[in-house]
Parts: sequence; C-alpha cells; structure tokens
Amino acid sequence: MAMTRVTGAGLGALLSAAAAVLAAGCGTERPGDSTDARTGPAPTGISRPSTPVNFRCPGESASAVPTPTAHRSGSEAAPPANRDVENHGFQVPFSLYGQSRCDGIEAVTRIEKALEPMRERGDFASEAVREVLTGLGYSSGETQTTQIGPAEVGFLIDVDDSPLLCVEGTMSPGSTHAEAFGGYPDHHGCDLPSGGH
Repeated sequence: MAMTRVTGAGLGALLSAAAAVLAAGCGTERPGDSTDARTGPAPTGISRPSTPVNFRCPGESASAVPTPTAHRSGSEAAPPANRDVENHGFQVPFSLYGQSRCDGIEAVTRIEKALEPMRERGDFASEAVREVLTGLGYSSGETQTTQIGPAEVGFLIDVDDSPLLCVEGTMSPGSTHAEAFGGYPDHHGCDLPSGGH
C-alpha cells in the first residue's frame, strides 16, 4: 500500500493557496448584480418574485391607484418598531392588487350601497344586515354579522375563495364603511386569526 507523505512546507503552501482562492471571491457580489457569484448569470427561464401591479379600476380616478407597497390602511410598509408589533404581524391583512383589488372595490361599493338605506332608517339589527348581505348573493355560511352596540353592526364576508377576497365593515348612525382585503398570513379565511408567538 502506497502512502503519500505531506511535509510541513507542502502543507503550508497548500493551505496558503486555498486561503488565497477563497479570499479572492469575497466581497465581489453587490446588491443589484444580475450575476450570482456561485452560479453565474441569472437564468432567463426562472421566475423571480415581482412587484404587484395595480391599474385603474372602473370608475376610479388615476390618483386613487395605490402603490404596490401600500397596506390596507394605506400606510407604507415599515419594519416593526418593537417585538410586540412583530409578533402580531400575522394579524395584518394582505392588501389586494390588480384585478382582485378591482373586485374588492366593486364588492365594497355594492355592499355599502345596499346597507345605506338601512342606516338612513336607523335599522341596526344584526340579523337584518345579514339578510341584506345574503340577499346580495353572499353565502350565509360565509357571512358574519355582529351587534357591536344598540346602533352599530359589524360584518365580515368571505366573498371569494380563489383568490381569497374578504370584505369587513361596520354600519352606524354616522356611516356605512367597508374595506376589502386578501385574508391573513398563515391563516385560511377572513376572520382575524388568534394566537401569536
């Protein structure tokens, strides 16, 4: 059996050469480079995450089209300020983009228009609101109403499952207000998830 013997000088030269090769590649990758230092140029057939696209929905002014980073509340995305906010990130609803956003706007307009006569009459019964919403064609199993007070009703509707489209709102003597959103992270359905870390 043959044995290869490495001398101290040979081992030192080998380690020096390996360190030089490794050091030569460090620090050459910069943000925005289209070349990956490990694999070469990015292949053209592989999809990469894209920025969501919005367009003007029917009846919407050009200034109303939100930027792709806007949340449901319209505020810009920002890193969490503290751990409590970070730990409840699963309760921040997904914004809608593209055609889903237009579908959400249409559903909100339709719902607010149907509930407005009830608000003007002062009819704030939870069951009456539910009847109006199911009368619009929303499934009774996917429509929730809650009596918040003697003159306020909350509602939540799972409008569509694919993609998920939810409408949540309230009706009170001062206004009827609804918002559309795309559900929550790590949770199927429109209801607010509970739990946390």
